[in-house]
Amino acid sequence: MKTLRLFALLDQLRLAHRPVSAEVLAQRLGVSPRTIYRDVASLQAMRAPIRGESGLGYQLEKGYFLPPLQFDPDEMEAVMLGLRLVMARDGEGLHDAAERVSGKVAAAMGKDGGERFRALPLLAVTRQRRAG
Repeated sequence: MKTLRLFALLDQLRLAHRPVSAEVLAQRLGVSPRTIYRDVASLQAMRAPIRGESGLGYQLEKGYFLPPLQFDPDEMEAVMLGLRLVMARDGEGLHDAAERVSGKVAAAMGKDGGERFRALPLLAVTRQRRAG
C-alpha cells in the first residue's frame, strides 16, 4: 500500500504547476499531513528531487520521471478524442479518470506538446439510448 501511495504522491507533484502543501496532498491521497511528511522524506532518501519550503509546499523538479511523449498529429487527435468521448459520458465513473489521464499525457508531452494537446479543437458527442 505504501508503494502505491508513494507513486501517487510523485504523480500529484509531477502534475502540479506550483508547490503543493502537505495538507492539500494529504486530502487528495486520503492520509494525514504527517504521513505526507514521512512519505516525502522516504522519496527524498531514494533521491527523488522534491523541494519543500515551509509555508509554500512541495514541488518536484521539472523533467523527473518520464521523458516527454511524442505523438504525431493523428495520434494526438486519436488520444484526445478518446478521452473527450469518455469525459462526455456522464455517470460512467470514468470522467475523473479521463481527466487525470489527459493531465498526465499533457504533462508528459512537455510544455509545448501539452499545450497543443489541450488546445485540440475536438468535440465528442454521445447519443442517449432510448428506453424501451
